[in-house]
Amino acid sequence: MNPRSVYVTGTDTGVGKSVASAALLHALRGRGLRAVGMKPVASGCVHTIDGWRNDDALLLQAASDPLADHDRPAYADINPFPFPLPLAPELAAAEAGIELALAPIVQAYARLAMQADAVVVEGVGGWAAPLSATLDQVDLVRALRLPVVLVVGLRLGCLNHARLTARAIAADGAELVGWIASDIDPAMDRADANFALLQRRLPAPCWGRLPFAAAPDPRALALHLAVPDPAIRLQA
Repeated sequence: MNPRSVYVTGTDTGVGKSVASAALLHALRGRGLRAVGMKPVASGCVHTIDGWRNDDALLLQAASDPLADHDRPAYADINPFPFPLPLAPELAAAEAGIELALAPIVQAYARLAMQADAVVVEGVGGWAAPLSATLDQVDLVRALRLPVVLVVGLRLGCLNHARLTARAIAADGAELVGWIASDIDPAMDRADANFALLQRRLPAPCWGRLPFAAAPDPRALALHLAVPDPAIRLQA
């Protein structure tokens, strides 16, 4: 698998994972790497003439590298499991009458990885949010052999959420290689002080802090990220 690919998870839903993932794609592309995004499972899709589409997956597709003889990676590879209802994947899949499985995701990832130097894979919700009745996100991380980047939404409670998530990632046997702070609450009291506490307590380097924006531009936000070089190493 590609040594620069990562799995992006969050401290919760609504913490800015998609924007951070898109910004990370632009940061990698800015360093001359072919980078593509992937949102394997997406709940809350709109039916179009091209099929079911999810805004977060489309954001990643737009931030992905154009490939030779193609405009963008195929949506079906970026988002193999689009579910109509904005519910937890297990519930959304049941409502759609679809059984979520690892094999289609692994196959789609392999096709993307063959065409890119890096694949940024965005998870669902927080780390412990299940994919199905039998699959957790760590199962997908193991199947793809990816290290993890944690997006921490800076808001009240983020210290607890971030530290618990980091511990859960380690307990599951996955590797946390970095974290990204996301200013999602412009009214948060002592945001800088909380960020400093996180820097001291999280067991991985901070890759950057994304400022709050009512209409975030991932390309501009990429300037706030500093991805290590070599970007990421896979676990053995």
